[in-house]
Amino acid sequence: MNQKLDLKESRYDRAERITWWDQSKLLKAKVLVVGAGALGNEIIKNFTMLGIGEIHVVDMDEIEHSNLARCVFFREEDEGKNKASVLAEKASTVNPDVQVIGYPSRVQELGSAFLAQFDVVLGALDNREARLWVNAAARRLGITWIDGAIEGIQGLARTFPPHGPCYECTLGEVDWQILNHRKSCSLLSPEAIISGKTPTNTTTASIIAGVQCQEAVKILVGRIDLSALNGKTWHYMGEYMTAFTSEITEDEYCNAHADSLHIEEEVNDPANLFEVVNRYVSSKVESLDFFDDFISIHSCLKCATEEIDGLRSLLTAGQGKCPSCGEELQSSTKTRVALDDPILSKPFANLIWPHNELVLLRGKENIAVAIKRGN
Repeated sequence: MNQKLDLKESRYDRAERITWWDQSKLLKAKVLVVGAGALGNEIIKNFTMLGIGEIHVVDMDEIEHSNLARCVFFREEDEGKNKASVLAEKASTVNPDVQVIGYPSRVQELGSAFLAQFDVVLGALDNREARLWVNAAARRLGITWIDGAIEGIQGLARTFPPHGPCYECTLGEVDWQILNHRKSCSLLSPEAIISGKTPTNTTTASIIAGVQCQEAVKILVGRIDLSALNGKTWHYMGEYMTAFTSEITEDEYCNAHADSLHIEEEVNDPANLFEVVNRYVSSKVESLDFFDDFISIHSCLKCATEEIDGLRSLLTAGQGKCPSCGEELQSSTKTRVALDDPILSKPFANLIWPHNELVLLRGKENIAVAIKRGN
């Protein structure tokens, strides 16, 4: 009696027929998607079906009724829930080979050192501030990130590797005026600055996300030679069904350009920042550098409020005014502190600090250390 042959195909059989494809590498890959709106939904839909082993998604926003027409994983009963949490839960049912983890927060709250664990980062964002933060963090850690943006039925995708032009290089004078205005008034305004609603639709999101994911796959399987958008922008115009690619000009004076750092150690919940410095006495550390502005908002002289100390990207609108009398509070900003600075002795538990943030100890040799809050 002839034994019946098992003719069941691999789940990824058609993709594996592509000559350079390496499904084993994709199943071991770990990626971060920043943004869980229309683009984020499409990116994660693609990644789950492609068999990307571990997908992390972060977004602070809640699902609105209008999201239902643009986001494949959201349903009416999800309205009011966090986008990243719902997306992770729903996407986890698509492919048993894939784990999807959601974070209901701003990416800045996770901290720049959090990004070090990922092979590639994909941006599905709708604001300059978050893009600028991701750009700086990814560049600092030597991680490629792939940005996508949509408006109406137009969109773009672009890849920023660890070297060459970066997102900050694309910003013009008007962009910086808007960023600096928001930065200067964000601690005083009682309400968040709202830029308005951008017109988008699901077909454009699908196209741009598809391009982002395809470029990510090339990186994840080690075929950097096939990456078509390194230092380039792919523009799509849906009205006329045309597309073209343009080169991104590198700004030789860009503040984001620096050698990538290797994290020497991860320190969990130190008593204070001086404890971190003290671990490297033999390296003759002279100062501690922050990669985000460290702000001290001083106490109100009238109301004797407590001083607020933390990184700018985590401080919220209104913290620059006294909650009791409404008086504008004095503040000081630093990115580098000497060893005798009182900031280093303040209890770490009292600092406004992200989940896992990178600092640089400058001295005989520069040492990058990740300081983590909690587990």
